[in-house]
Amino acid sequence: MGIVAEDVRRVREQTDIVQLISEHTQLRKSGTQWMGLCPFHGENTPSFSVNYEMGVYHCFGCGESGDAIDYVQNKQHLDFAGAVEYLAAKANISLRYTDSNENEQRGRRKELLDLVQKAVDFYHDCLINRPDARPARDYLRSRGYDGEVARQFSLGWAPKEWDGLSKHLNTSNKNLEDAGLGALNKYNNQYDFFRDRIMFPIFNERGEAVAFGGRQLPDGELPKYKNTSDRAKIYSKKETLYGLNWAKTEASKVSEIVVCEGYTDVIGAHLAGIERTVATCGTSMTEYHAKKLRRFAPRVVLAYDADKAGQAAAERVYGWEEQFELEFAVAELPEGSDPGDLARHDPAALRRAIEEAKPFLQFRIEQELKRGDLSTPEGRARTAANAGHLAMEHPNPMVSDPYIMQIADQCLVTPDQLRTLLQNTVPQQSTKQKNAQIQDKQEEVLHAQIPAVEKQALQFFLHRKDEIEDYLMPVLFLSTAGQLIYKTLKETKGDLHAAREQTDESLSSVLLEIAAGDVIDEDSLGILSRLLALAAKQKADELSSIARQEDSFDDLLEDINFLRRQTDALSEAPQSIEPLEPLLEWFRGIPS
Repeated sequence: MGIVAEDVRRVREQTDIVQLISEHTQLRKSGTQWMGLCPFHGENTPSFSVNYEMGVYHCFGCGESGDAIDYVQNKQHLDFAGAVEYLAAKANISLRYTDSNENEQRGRRKELLDLVQKAVDFYHDCLINRPDARPARDYLRSRGYDGEVARQFSLGWAPKEWDGLSKHLNTSNKNLEDAGLGALNKYNNQYDFFRDRIMFPIFNERGEAVAFGGRQLPDGELPKYKNTSDRAKIYSKKETLYGLNWAKTEASKVSEIVVCEGYTDVIGAHLAGIERTVATCGTSMTEYHAKKLRRFAPRVVLAYDADKAGQAAAERVYGWEEQFELEFAVAELPEGSDPGDLARHDPAALRRAIEEAKPFLQFRIEQELKRGDLSTPEGRARTAANAGHLAMEHPNPMVSDPYIMQIADQCLVTPDQLRTLLQNTVPQQSTKQKNAQIQDKQEEVLHAQIPAVEKQALQFFLHRKDEIEDYLMPVLFLSTAGQLIYKTLKETKGDLHAAREQTDESLSSVLLEIAAGDVIDEDSLGILSRLLALAAKQKADELSSIARQEDSFDDLLEDINFLRRQTDALSEAPQSIEPLEPLLEWFRGIPS
């Protein structure tokens, strides 16, 4: 299920990328490119380059790159389809979908979103205006939330009657159930899912209301919190973060997002000036949450109470840190406090705790050392072992070993003594982990820096293909990455966007850097001669090595001498293509 490829191409082609990016940063023409301050990171000297013709951008400071769709995904925090739809709406382009039911499904989703928004408005109006909502208003005031706060966060109150919302919406049974707002009782009458509760609307990152959290009033009906069921068609609690619609702007600016447990924690933190705060919706943090958080910030601060923060599943946290390139930290809150309480009584203390948040592993070890008995040799040994096991849970020894030394120091044992104690209980690295490390190293080599002349040749192929395509061939690219990019561009006939779709993220990033760079003011002969000289020298050295190993100088000497002469002759760029023809012909004879 997706958008028809031809429509995606039309959106790219009809989007003015300079105009789009100029909504967020000022661009000035510089040669063939447009330059400006990067909208993704703070800088004083422009390093953000936009190529209008190719419709791509690249920041030479932070490395962010992409096309108009990538830009909207990163700036508006939308998925691919959402970004295409956003740009299509701006360009007045009607989209077609690969699934014949897609239009119908999207229409259905909009219908349910409209229903939930009507419920938000209904509950909010009840809270503000109905006399029987006084207990709800009094409770909110006791928490420090006045009418302005209620309006800011669209707080509401669900009336006590069984079908107040159902009557107001006057919708079908299926709509009520699919929106997660109500159902049918045994008498086949509609009833509301929420009654006599403070209502916290839950919005997705786009600001669309998708669900509710309902809190009981004092002496109200249990449970304390009741949330929209996952059976609702537009809501999944394992993927949704309360407050992300408000938090995403500040989170992106400061590269950090704060995660707490409850709705009132988020509201309290916002009122204390920490707007980058979100909460999981009645569930522990999931992989989906972690992946979503990474779209907005690379650092996640857990603001739970101390026990729950320390008990967060370490294996999952370390896995998410590696998988999503996240950094987890923990804000150390006063004992017995949650962010909502602390924000109300001592907002400066909450801000300080967030600012001084410690790395996840450091926090866990410090908590263990605080609990331990360091007054006796036996107590120190037990504490060292317990804290040491926490350190050894981390998959990276460059992280765990410094903590081992710190633990040993505080427990008055030597690091070697502690390592000896721990080594028999720590599992050896699995074959799967070793294979993963080998693969990572291979990828690192594969995507090593491409020589400058290869980048220049590829840039020529993108921008002035007719001048150079007849002379380029894979064997002239010595780097694996350069050769892969050339082959892909050749296969796609120089179509940048088609080539990006056929390469992995690393090569795609290099492609964008080449495309967005200022086109060099040089003719193709100079670049081609340098590319040939480099390839000829490399090939001569390679043949010499083979000759020495196989004792076959007589067979290879003619080729070696030819390549060395050609290399020397190319120390200066020729005036025409003729002097390059013999070398080009020699390389054409090598099987690709």
